Amino acid sequence: MTWKSTGATVRPDVDVVTIGRSGVDIYPLQTGVGLEQVETFGKFLGGSPTNVAVAAARLGHSVAALTGVGDDPFGRFVRQEMNRLGVSDEYVITSANLATPVTFCEIFPPDDFPLYFYRQPTAPDLQLRVGDLPLDLLREAELFWLTVTGLSEEPSRAAHHAALATRARARHTVLDLDYRPMFWTSDQDASEQVRACLGQVTVAVGNREECQIAVGETDPERAADALLEAGVEIAIVKQGPTGTLAKTRDERVVVPPTAIRVVNGLGAGDAFGGSLCHGLLSGWSLERIVAGASAAGAIVASRLECSTAMPTADEVEAVLAGTPVAELNDMKSRSAR
Repeated sequence: MTWKSTGATVRPDVDVVTIGRSGVDIYPLQTGVGLEQVETFGKFLGGSPTNVAVAAARLGHSVAALTGVGDDPFGRFVRQEMNRLGVSDEYVITSANLATPVTFCEIFPPDDFPLYFYRQPTAPDLQLRVGDLPLDLLREAELFWLTVTGLSEEPSRAAHHAALATRARARHTVLDLDYRPMFWTSDQDASEQVRACLGQVTVAVGNREECQIAVGETDPERAADALLEAGVEIAIVKQGPTGTLAKTRDERVVVPPTAIRVVNGLGAGDAFGGSLCHGLLSGWSLERIVAGASAAGAIVASRLECSTAMPTADEVEAVLAGTPVAELNDMKSRSAR
């Protein structure tokens, strides 16, 4: 394996650091049909934690992503888009031997969005090593975001554990329970790895199926309680059409979903994550944090793309104030003409 480092120096002003997947999302520009019938596609920055980084940057934060790309045109695109969308690529590692991942999706609104990952035999972001980590940055950043996928294989797994050890359970260490079975040998393997990390993070967020992997519970109340018992300080369980449950040891909040016409639900969780980062860093109440994250997710689910669809703070505030998402999108479309 041959690597090229950026030789970056640690920036002291980074609010948010993410680690994990990056790549190129290829979205069909025709919806409601299979890929075999699609004639035109759009190319976008992708990878869940990298999209969370973009979402946090869109909301005004200084953000850096720890990830890997190939030494190829798509890798150059990823880095260019990261910079264009406000995310530092100073800590992106380049592999000379592995291709930048590409992910295709199909879009069947309102709730069917199959994904096809091209990451064989592995991806550069899963080859991050302990020696690639900017440890001072991890100590000093206000918020650190990691996902379950980064635990799925070595050397990424060891790098994630080293990052958590460096963080030493600092405030705003967030684990996205984002579980993709195609990256794992078994559900049991995933469960073991996730449970080994829960005591090292302060916030955990996931849907009911992801909570089943993490703590063996799909009931939202029991899942949140199990996450708290495992050591997290804030447990957030996304329940789809029934809203979002958030719990601490002293507080319980349920936020209903934001009404929208779903166009592409794939980016909603990443927008939720970026807004969650924003709310935590802004010192908001638990209810406001979750309400803002829910609004951000709804906005992106009402748009075709993901990374380039992330909302501004003004857009999130408008939805929280009662502006329908469809009206917001109409205003955005008119201003772009």
